[in-house]
Amino acid sequence: MGGQGAATKDLPDTQKKQQIQMDEMNQDVSEMKEHLNQDLINGVGRSDCQDQFGTTYLCTEKSSGSEYACKSIPKRKLIRKEDYDDVWGEIQIMHHLSEHCNVVRVKGAYEDSVYVHIVMELCAGGELFDRFVSKVHYTERKADGFLKTIVGVVEACHSLGVMHRDLKPENLLFSTTNEDASLRATHFGLSVFYRPVL
Repeated sequence: MGGQGAATKDLPDTQKKQQIQMDEMNQDVSEMKEHLNQDLINGVGRSDCQDQFGTTYLCTEKSSGSEYACKSIPKRKLIRKEDYDDVWGEIQIMHHLSEHCNVVRVKGAYEDSVYVHIVMELCAGGELFDRFVSKVHYTERKADGFLKTIVGVVEACHSLGVMHRDLKPENLLFSTTNEDASLRATHFGLSVFYRPVL
């Protein structure tokens, strides 16, 4: 962090802190990129999902054979500094919430000259929305279970100072294709940190 002083000495305190945090995150990213280049992306498989910023692919870790989801965001879509900040904010928030059993876990993130990649646990069971459509009818007990999970995620987010701001059935994924698979919240791109008012 010694080299940061010259670059940040003329900035206001809040911008200095943000710059130092970004530098630290970039260091983490370069270490993760090294790991991923050596071990992770054996082959990026089929495209599973696309949103306004990026496309999520199936990828396989070479060393273990484990499958993950890799969201690849083209840098050409990150036009403004705020767009870049939003992507890094999403990564930061997912790391912040990673211990919760109903939030998709991040394995790591890195960037190359063309993309920012976010590697996450694979939720192979699909969206809650798709299950609603295919099943047509759910018992009250089953619906109650979904609602308890969703409310639990919201409570956990708020207790840790995070607002999701985009909770909907399309952003809740099942961990597996099993009927009793657990739900995971994902797509934290619109999420923000906030300080609760007491």
